[in-house]
Amino acid sequence: MEWMGRRVLVVGAGKSGIGAAKMLAACGASPVLFDENENVSVCELADQLSDCPEVKICTKELPEAVRREVTLAVLSPGVPVDTPFVEMLRDSSIPIWGEIELAYSAEKGTVAAITGTNGKTTTTTLVGQILREYFNNIFVVGNIGAPYTGAALLTNRESYTVAEISSFQLETICSFHPHVSAILNITPDHLNRHKTMENYIRAKENITKNQTKKDVCVLNYDNPHTRAFAGRCPARVVFFSSKERLTDGYYLEGEEIFRAREGRSDRLMDVREAKLVGVCNYENIMAAMAVAESLHVPMERILHTVRQFQAVEHRIEFVDTKNGVDYYNDSKGTNPDAAIQGIRAMRKPTVLIGGGYDKQSEYDEWIEAFDGKVKCLVLIGQTRDKIAECARAHGFTDIIMADDLKEAVAVCAQQAEPGDAVLLSPACASWGMFPNYEVRGRMFKELVAQMP
Repeated sequence: MEWMGRRVLVVGAGKSGIGAAKMLAACGASPVLFDENENVSVCELADQLSDCPEVKICTKELPEAVRREVTLAVLSPGVPVDTPFVEMLRDSSIPIWGEIELAYSAEKGTVAAITGTNGKTTTTTLVGQILREYFNNIFVVGNIGAPYTGAALLTNRESYTVAEISSFQLETICSFHPHVSAILNITPDHLNRHKTMENYIRAKENITKNQTKKDVCVLNYDNPHTRAFAGRCPARVVFFSSKERLTDGYYLEGEEIFRAREGRSDRLMDVREAKLVGVCNYENIMAAMAVAESLHVPMERILHTVRQFQAVEHRIEFVDTKNGVDYYNDSKGTNPDAAIQGIRAMRKPTVLIGGGYDKQSEYDEWIEAFDGKVKCLVLIGQTRDKIAECARAHGFTDIIMADDLKEAVAVCAQQAEPGDAVLLSPACASWGMFPNYEVRGRMFKELVAQMP
């Protein structure tokens, strides 16, 4: 696409917005970085964009003269598509892209894209590592924390891009076309943004929007939404399952992973050879195998990487043992389904820290998953009363309220006995108490490190 001199509006001044503005500037466009939040510091943004003086920065209100010059708007993932400002852009007949779409317009290599309610980061990181150990030019981008726009101009015909794509990012794609896609699972999440489960499911399925039968889509056979999608998926479907013995696909039977093709099953590995733990991670491994093998990586190379791969930070991450108690950081458990996986991975009586920002989630299945394993629930954040009420309704009454994470960790240290585990797996977003789940997880690890 010809960008020279085009006035492009980038909406949202976070990491993705800054990445989009920099890419546009590098392409010769005249970007305007805009954020409606009046508390955003123009000076700080200018510092981050010091090497791109052609980027104009606006906050609070967009000048009418600038709006009239705009020929394209690029939305950051955190900007809802139904805000009055975005509706105004739409009414002005200004085309609206997302940061993913912008980056893809410059993509020259092979793309693998991974989405799902849970497991995206682990699977994306594992696929990236597998490809990195077999191919030469690999980019791991997207919702994982590295804007796609920062890598797109560096791609070439021999490169491979592995992208973690969120439902927010999938709302605004137009021509984005991965060679291999994966939808790991779909369970209720972000309903405060998407409004209905149907909208959320539609956003996830959008990852296959431009795929054809020449492409591959990896789907979870055990998830009712992804299994139902297989019948209308435009790509060739490859299933994985942790519950069923498949006749075609990857499946877990006991402690072993198999690959079935044309009625024949081949044993691939014993999951106890891997450093990842828990059924959720075995599903991530199978999905990563399916994606990598679809990109023509030999299975022996895939297995070598899987056996060496360490857990991603903040996802059922072992922190330390203090006074005979094991501490685990699962701060990335930002919704009930993810937090269920964290509980299932625990093999000891567990003191659990939960609570945080309210995304309009329901907590019944999470509480039911305690199943005698959780001995005490320590609650923090905006949702603590809502969760406590739900827990009591299910007969769980060993609940302690804490004002913040520091107090929660201290309470856990008092409640846990040698041989127990303490698990931070909040089932809620971190907003309101922390900027993101990473900050929450790192504070938890710091608090554990400070224990005698």
